[in-house]
Amino acid sequence: MDDVSVTTIAVSKLDFDLKNPRLPEFHLTSSATEVDVIKVLWEAMDVRELVLSIAASGFFSHEPLIVSRENRRNVVIEGNRRLAAVRILLEPDGFDLPAKDIPAISSAEKARLRDIPVVYGTRRDSWRHLGFKHVNGPAKWSSYAKARYIAEVHRDYGITLEDIAQQIGDTHQTVQRLFRGLMVIEQAERMGVFSRDDRWRNHFSFSHIYTGLNYSGIRDFIGLPSDSMEAHDPIPAERKAELGDLFLWMYGSKNQSRSPVIETQNPHLRQLDSVLGSREAVAALRDNGDLAGAFELSRPSSTVFEESLLASKRSLQKAHSMLSTGYDGSDELLRIAGTVADLADDLYEQMSRKGNRRKRRRVAEAG
Repeated sequence: MDDVSVTTIAVSKLDFDLKNPRLPEFHLTSSATEVDVIKVLWEAMDVRELVLSIAASGFFSHEPLIVSRENRRNVVIEGNRRLAAVRILLEPDGFDLPAKDIPAISSAEKARLRDIPVVYGTRRDSWRHLGFKHVNGPAKWSSYAKARYIAEVHRDYGITLEDIAQQIGDTHQTVQRLFRGLMVIEQAERMGVFSRDDRWRNHFSFSHIYTGLNYSGIRDFIGLPSDSMEAHDPIPAERKAELGDLFLWMYGSKNQSRSPVIETQNPHLRQLDSVLGSREAVAALRDNGDLAGAFELSRPSSTVFEESLLASKRSLQKAHSMLSTGYDGSDELLRIAGTVADLADDLYEQMSRKGNRRKRRRVAEAG
C-alpha cells in the first residue's frame, strides 16, 4: 500500500464498502443503505460476536481498518464487520436490531470508540493483502465472494490469474476454477438463460456451479473445453439450451415456479453429473424434474442389480436374526416368507442357467 502509517479517524466519517464482493450474495447493490448493510452483517456475518468482543475488550489498535479515498469519501475496503460492530455499540437503537443482544457500554467507552485506527491505501495496492486473507488465508470468504474478487483484480487491474494465484499462495488452481465458474454464470446471463435475481432461493450457492464444472458429465453436457480456465466466454454458443437447463436444475427459477433439483451437493450434484451422461435420463429429468428417478435411469443395470441383491441379503439376515422375538406365528407373515423363498429360488435358478451358458461359451471360444 502507498501509505502504511496508522492514523485515527472519526467513525462518523467512515463509509461501508458497497463494492464488497460478499454483499451481492444477500441481494445488496450499490444503492443499499447503511442500515441495509449493517443488518446483513449482523444477521449473516457474525457481527454480534465482534460487538461482544469490542464491548468487553475495546477496539484492538493493532488491527486498523484499511480505507480508500474515493469520491471524497473514506471507504472501508477491509474491516466492514468491525466498523459495523462499533457503529452498533455507539448507536444501539439506530439499526432495528434486537436490543437484548447488544451490550450497553458507558459514555467513556463510547468516547474511546468514536475514533478508530485506519491505514489509507488504494484498492489496487491492497489486493494482495486482501486476496491472501480472504481467498486463501485465515479469514476466507465464500466461494462466490472469492470469485468476484478475483475477477475484479484480474479485469480492473490487469493482473493475470497466474500472478494472483502465486501472490496468495494458491497451488491447486483454485483461483482459475473460481474465475471459470463466475465466467460461466456471466455468460449464461448474457445469453439470457439465467439470472442471479431469478434464482429460487435467496442464498446463492455458487459452489454448485464452481464444483460441478470439475465433473466430466456436467462439462461434456455444456461443451466446456478442457482449456477453459481463463476464457471469458467458455461455453460454445450452440450449447445455450443445455446451459439454461443446467442452471435451471441447479438454481431453479422464481419466474417459472421451478425449484432446483440440487438440494445439497452430496449426493445431488454427483447424481446430476451421472444423469447428464445418459440421454434417456436427461430426457426424463427435463420431462418431470425428478432427479432421483432420472439418476436410477442413468445407472448401469449391473450396478443396480448387484446393489439390489446385496440389499436383499442384508434384509433377510436382519429378519433371520429377529426371528425368535419378532415372529408371532402369523400365517400372513409365513406366506410372505414363502413368496420370498420362491422368488429367491427362481432368481438363483435363472442366474445359474445364465452363468452356465457363459462358462460354456468361454470354453468354446478358448477351444
